[in-house]
Amino acid sequence: MASSKGGGGGGSSPVVRVAEMEKMSIEQLKALKEQTDLEVNLLQESLNNIRTATTRLEIASSALHDLSLRPQGKKMLVPLTASLYVPGKLDDANKVLVDIGTGYFVEKTMAEGKEYCERKINLLKSNFDQLIELASKKKTAADEAGAVLQAKLKQMVPAT
Repeated sequence: MASSKGGGGGGSSPVVRVAEMEKMSIEQLKALKEQTDLEVNLLQESLNNIRTATTRLEIASSALHDLSLRPQGKKMLVPLTASLYVPGKLDDANKVLVDIGTGYFVEKTMAEGKEYCERKINLLKSNFDQLIELASKKKTAADEAGAVLQAKLKQMVPAT
């Protein structure tokens, strides 16, 4: 039978309370601190990835808005890559191709494209908020483990 301990924050490991940390050996505390530090770093990396994706979607949404204001037949430069542009002409500003991931594109109306971007931005912001909360809990646990470890190491050093 499995039992749940602590206030498990939904991460890969439950949050260990200070009282439980004080019963651990120095090696266990070091391992716990390393593990929680690693988890905090991974969460920070995920937060950075979410920020980047959100920014890209906001830029795409803004580009869709700008594109909707241009007249049909307008000459423009079309980006093929980040640094390669080719001349083109705006055929129909109401139809756009939306990258839905892994190289798949779907044709949508301008309004559907904007709505898709907004929906994804809202989802990413929700995930960001949840990760911030989890990272904060993990950081607190890492700090507590470090404090308990320091206290135990000070007890081991004979007073001079």
